[in-house]
Amino acid sequence: MANPTPSEIRAAQQDNHKMRPRDLADMLGISEAQLIAANVGADVVRITAVMDDLIPLVNRLGEVMALTRNESCVIEKVGIYDDYRGGPHAALVVNHEIDLRMFPKHWVHAFAVTKRLDDGSERLSIQIFDAAGDAVHKIFLRDSSVIEEWDAMVETLKSPDQSDTVAVEPRAPIESAKTDPAKLDKLRAGWDEITDTHQFLQMVRNLKLNRLGAYRMAGAPYVRPLAISAVDTILHRAAEMGLPIMVFVGNQGCIEIHTGPVNEIKQMGPWLNVLDPGFNLHLRSDHIAEVWQATKATRRGDAISVEAFDAHGALILQIFGVLAEPEAAAKWNELVRSLDGLPQEVSA
Repeated sequence: MANPTPSEIRAAQQDNHKMRPRDLADMLGISEAQLIAANVGADVVRITAVMDDLIPLVNRLGEVMALTRNESCVIEKVGIYDDYRGGPHAALVVNHEIDLRMFPKHWVHAFAVTKRLDDGSERLSIQIFDAAGDAVHKIFLRDSSVIEEWDAMVETLKSPDQSDTVAVEPRAPIESAKTDPAKLDKLRAGWDEITDTHQFLQMVRNLKLNRLGAYRMAGAPYVRPLAISAVDTILHRAAEMGLPIMVFVGNQGCIEIHTGPVNEIKQMGPWLNVLDPGFNLHLRSDHIAEVWQATKATRRGDAISVEAFDAHGALILQIFGVLAEPEAAAKWNELVRSLDGLPQEVSA
């Protein structure tokens, strides 16, 4: 359907009400934000996407479910949006349950959504999208949430613009691996000077490389290519050991982090799932094209990660040990080093 009108979108939603919004939007050739916006005036209210206005009011809702996804992975955490720290370029929510890194410039469209369920109940959510209309972050209320705060929050955040269409921009293309063999010595020298994992991306940007390009170039002892099955293997082994880990899943507008153990792991078709109380992970394992072990020095010891990329070079997820727990971090490092590696030729 080329450029469907809001009424055509609503009709398609009724005819395909069991489809996930993201899948229906793809079927209609529109963004998910356009799909949601078509219901403004009925079950959807346009609200501000300004983080400093939005997140403090979300905190009043009490316990909610935070969801962040990319094309290949979804992370869901249950908790309260305590300890919000705003900023013009990056903002944080940091507590044991909800741990977010948020980037305001990508929070462009936001909606308060009421979904009518088949059993007659309602599911309330706040959904934020980027300029292309792709989901950045979603917040779902639960039975344990402070529902009484919902109406006042929506009224406070309500946008003057309540139109049922949104203007979206083309998606930014995924950047493939950027390498430059002439910079190999500079890359390794810069890597040797890292004292914090957050310094890594700035270092490779200064070299006009990117994360995957640097991994393909660096070679041992900095990186090691792993089998595609390494993510599945590491999650199962961590579960068997009761080992706490850190799982990072994100997109350009939000990164969500789980810190703690993983327990119940189930494969359902192409989806590898962690189904724990308060933490769910849904990973399209068939999307994984490359897996890397990367080692970066920190003041608390080596941070060793297992990182998965798709066929386009997009980062799907990262898994680290918990450096704040030295004994657990040492066990994680030993576990990762025990994984079977693949032969690597330094990329040109």
